[in-house]
Parts: sequence; structure tokens; C-alpha cells
Amino acid sequence: MHWPRRRCRSPKTQRCSVSEIADIVRCLRAGGVALLPTDTVYGLAASPEREDGVARIFALKRRPRTVNLPVMVAARDQLAALGAVVTDDAAKLLSSPYMPGPLTIAFRVDPACAPQWLATRAEVAVRMPAHPLMLGVLNAAGPLLVTSANAHGATTPESLADALAQLDGAPDIAVDGGVLSSTPSTLVNCAVSPAAVERVGAVPAAVIEALLK
Repeated sequence: MHWPRRRCRSPKTQRCSVSEIADIVRCLRAGGVALLPTDTVYGLAASPEREDGVARIFALKRRPRTVNLPVMVAARDQLAALGAVVTDDAAKLLSSPYMPGPLTIAFRVDPACAPQWLATRAEVAVRMPAHPLMLGVLNAAGPLLVTSANAHGATTPESLADALAQLDGAPDIAVDGGVLSSTPSTLVNCAVSPAAVERVGAVPAAVIEALLK
């Protein structure tokens, strides 16, 4: 599978064109993998409906299949379709200034409401990125599996070139978003009570604690 490489001039302030987003979405729906900038780090994206694309993410990162991939959505109303159980703590975080933004929430999954690709999971980590390109792709494609574009266990790359150098192979399409942060989103597990910060990233733990009070 060969797709054209696309470039956004200023990814944090401008949207890629409709045709560029359409190319990315076609790639993902065909089972491809896209390397895209987000509001935190570069990410590898695949459609959860395409096992071939999902398998390639694990292979590109050399990531164990036992380590589940997080999900990105465009809006809160997509959570119900994932079977995400929104607790009081999760609702507080969803209403915070960091959603959309650099905050990932782990939800308990209700198997009665979850799609087939989440049916075996007890929890799912979900983020809404504050990035015009990613939001455009997510609005067009629906929820996607997206993980940082680094080799498993390696440092997070800040540039597209560094991300590509780490991977075991190449994605089908890549977007150069310039130099990004190497700091990931903060992960808060709201599938447990009380909610717990499991990874401190762009949002300090003290801020999360204040939001949950």
C-alpha cells in the first residue's frame, strides 16, 4: 500500500485541507497506518475495525500485543458507542479545560454497549486531542486507535524524522507537524475508585487532584 506523504505548514493553527484529511481517512479504512501530529506527541493511528492496520501498529512499535492501544475520539458523544462508563470523577475531568487536550481518561467498559473490537477489554483509555488535523480525521473516521510513535520502551520523538527512524518499518502515510513536545498526555484511571493518576504528563498531578475535589 502506497499513499502520498502530506505536510501541514502550521499544524497547531491551521487545518489540513479536506483532500488531505480524506487521503488519511481512506488510508485508515483500507487497513493502513498513519503517523500524525497531535497536540502533545506524534502518534500512530489505525482503524479499530481493521485488524491488519492494528497489527501493523504493534509491529512498527515492536509493542507486545498484551499492551492495549488507547483510543482517540473527536467529542464526548462518541464515548457511549465505546461502552465507556462515565463515573462522577470522569465527568469532572471531561468538563475540565483539558478536554479536549493533553488528558487521557481510562474508563471501565460495559460489554453490553461496547463494539466488538473492545468486547474483551475491561478498561479503555480515551483522549480527545486539541489538534485541528487529528480532530478533522477523527470527525471523518470515527474513533481510532492511536499510540505514541516511538519504539516500545524508547524515548518519545519530537520530530517526524526521529519518529520514522525509531519504527520497525514505515507507516503508509505521514504528516510532518514540525517539532512537537516529548511529553505525553496525563493518564487518569477513572475505572477505579477513587480515580488515580497512572502517568503524569502534560497536566500536573496537583491539577488533576484539584479537578477531582
